Amino acid sequence: MGTGSGRLRDRRAAALARYVVAATLVRSADGGAVVAIVLLALDCGLPGWLAGVLGASITAPHLLGPFIARRLDTADDGRKLIALSAVLHGVLLGAAALLLPVTWPLWPALLLFASGLFGPMLTGGISSRLPAIAGPAQRSQRRAQSWDVASYGLAGTLGPAAVAWIAAAADPLTATLLLASAAVLGAGGILALPRQEPPVRGVDVPGPVRTLRLMVRSGPLRRTLLLTVTVAFSVAALPISAAAATLDTPPAAGALVAAYGIGNLLGSAALMIRPLRRDADRLMSSLALLVAVMLTLTLLTPGFSASLAAFGLTGTANALFFAATLAGRSEYAPQAARGQVFIWVGALKIAAGSAGTAAAGAVVTFGSWVPLGLASAATVGAAAISVLDRSRSGDRPPR
Repeated sequence: MGTGSGRLRDRRAAALARYVVAATLVRSADGGAVVAIVLLALDCGLPGWLAGVLGASITAPHLLGPFIARRLDTADDGRKLIALSAVLHGVLLGAAALLLPVTWPLWPALLLFASGLFGPMLTGGISSRLPAIAGPAQRSQRRAQSWDVASYGLAGTLGPAAVAWIAAAADPLTATLLLASAAVLGAGGILALPRQEPPVRGVDVPGPVRTLRLMVRSGPLRRTLLLTVTVAFSVAALPISAAAATLDTPPAAGALVAAYGIGNLLGSAALMIRPLRRDADRLMSSLALLVAVMLTLTLLTPGFSASLAAFGLTGTANALFFAATLAGRSEYAPQAARGQVFIWVGALKIAAGSAGTAAAGAVVTFGSWVPLGLASAATVGAAAISVLDRSRSGDRPPR
């Protein structure tokens, strides 16, 4: 019995390692694509506004991801669908990069838009596979979710950093093509993951609009969505405030943002050692409040060294919060719409981050502290609303 359970643990550990490698590869391609395309567009002599439009062509379609996600909940083997999405994302990104220097920008923009449609499959779609890897025990699932947070952090750091380094050492086109190759390579790793149980025949799988309504009606999922979107909106203010506060010394802004990324990775490492244990619904409220406290700390901390520490602590708090939201999505999503729930939350999170960046840019003219002050207030408000909502509703997540 002991030997059998040990072999099962070993198989799950090996599958989790394959998951982290594959997820990091494809998410690096997704996360670094905007930087790669903007650098390539500028290298081709295009104006900055057009480079920005091309970059937005990749991120904007993420909002449409939920409308193609139902197939993930109805597929006999979701690995094949996610792997195909990774391949198409990489091929379309590479084709757009090859066309950009030689053709009218409209055609690369259309290819980038099509590439971005598959982005949600590489974020929330892959995360929805974790329960099949980690097994039914909550502690195992929480530890696997900690590794998933690390995958997001590594991809968000390595993708743009690799693009910048390769673009400087060779050229932006080479960087973009290598990034596209990472997505195709990661697809092979996805196919090597354990197969999830196929959907039960005859079970009604809701469509995207019905899934969103289901999420709004379910108290735990409603609060998961509210807090995820608000915190994503809020932390998006950090780079803007960092840049405004260090206007005379631009490298300092980069150091502050890097400190946030390092803090995020350290938070992920801490979770691997000691996974979250409490109820995910309550944890999200508490950890959102912790993020708000850290945002306030970055606002009030004087001196560059102290600011580095504050940004790092904010990154750590956000890693803990993100792990709680992954647990919420996994534990409260109805089985028939698990993939769609993951992708809906992920898509709206990306949209909220973009809106947060735009809002911070609009108000930073009133002072570098203003975006962080508003972000902290918004996060406190969302945490308070979640607590009140939980105390007033006795609803259970649908199954």
